[in-house]
Amino acid sequence: MEKENIAVGLDIGTTKIVAMIGKKNEYGKLEILGVGKSKSLGVARGVVNNITQTIQSIQQAIQEAENNSGYKIKDVVVGIAGQHIRSIQHTDYISRNNPEEVIGGNDIQLLIDQVNKLAMLPGEEIIHVLPQEFKIDGQSEIKEPIGMYGGRLESSFHVVVGQASSIRNVGRCIQSSGIELSGLTLEPLASADAVLSQEEKEAGVALIDIGGGTTDLAIFKDGIIRHTAVIPFGGNVITDDIKEGCSIIEKQAELLKVKFGSAWPGENKDNEIVSIPGLRGREPKEISLKNLSKIIHARVVEIVDQVFTEVKAYGHEDPRKKLIAGIVLTGGGAQLKHIKQLVEYITGMDTRIGYPNEHLAGNSDEEISSPLYATAVGLVMKSIENKTQSAVRMDAIEQPKAPPVYRQVVVQNPMVNEVLEEEEEDENSNEKHNSTVNRIQRNFFDRYVDKIKDFLDNAE
Repeated sequence: MEKENIAVGLDIGTTKIVAMIGKKNEYGKLEILGVGKSKSLGVARGVVNNITQTIQSIQQAIQEAENNSGYKIKDVVVGIAGQHIRSIQHTDYISRNNPEEVIGGNDIQLLIDQVNKLAMLPGEEIIHVLPQEFKIDGQSEIKEPIGMYGGRLESSFHVVVGQASSIRNVGRCIQSSGIELSGLTLEPLASADAVLSQEEKEAGVALIDIGGGTTDLAIFKDGIIRHTAVIPFGGNVITDDIKEGCSIIEKQAELLKVKFGSAWPGENKDNEIVSIPGLRGREPKEISLKNLSKIIHARVVEIVDQVFTEVKAYGHEDPRKKLIAGIVLTGGGAQLKHIKQLVEYITGMDTRIGYPNEHLAGNSDEEISSPLYATAVGLVMKSIENKTQSAVRMDAIEQPKAPPVYRQVVVQNPMVNEVLEEEEEDENSNEKHNSTVNRIQRNFFDRYVDKIKDFLDNAE
């Protein structure tokens, strides 16, 4: 029987932690086997600030996903986000000793290693290096340099930088939860995989993922990531504004925002009022929906303005950099009523709400198709791409063990294990995409995950 490729994504957000187990069905679509969700305690604006609480929240989400699916989780692909993430554009080159030799993977790796030596601010580390266009001996706009000839190999890079301590804290939480870290990916990139089509990435598109603590931005053009940014505001700030503006508790403020909130104040009439139960026998409080919308509108405008500033910094007004596919909104904040119209009004760009249902199997639960789960779906897709066997059936674990003598023979024959491992790797490598960008991205993340694992092991 063919071994199932079960993938697991873990989205550690500011308001919720989602563990999602999935696999590809016979039609190449993502079949979700189980989802676990817990309230995110110990995370603020995408950064872990309480290890113990975060571990408990992760364990709760993992447990729920396991119970729903009947699978035991071994390892996860985790999304990295938070206000400490920043990106820079960098151009670098190498001079080759023999221009008559064909450019190979080693030349590109040499160039990548050179970029990794860039001096960063204290405490920062390069976590993501994405090559954009290559240039060989002055000939520009080359997407695949392998197999070509040339003396000077040059490339522009999109370099994502983050606080090393923040990423290691995430690794520590996962390890302490009893599971392994199999991969890292930038959360806006995971969301982009889940909700954007290849045509949109080619035409030029800005993905805005409005989460609880942060708003992530990823800009694509010609199928390549061009700009990323993290705005340290999200849906929680809107809730706080409602809480302060209406003098009510946080739980009521969140409920008001979700049920009656609108980003467009003109929609509500002056006489539309909602009654909130008073605390401890106090009189109920009446709140005007028009005032509620004004509070929400003011904060959403501020968030969208900051995001649009980043879009302008990318240079979308340049005809060559124009974002033809406009803006795609996703994340929990994208569910706010009339936010699409407000974003169109402020930016003057076509806008749509991004749902991850395009990649999901037809029988998927409607709740999973919500923008709320876009990042989690993207992380599961990334785990499938990495070909990890991240979970095993519970009943498979409980099967009777093989005789001890047989087990000893297998374990004590490392030569057999090595041969098997090599064969598996060869088979996988043939199936993977062979483009330079994909190969570099995968190699880089594998090495970075190994680096985190080494750090955690040595820290014991």
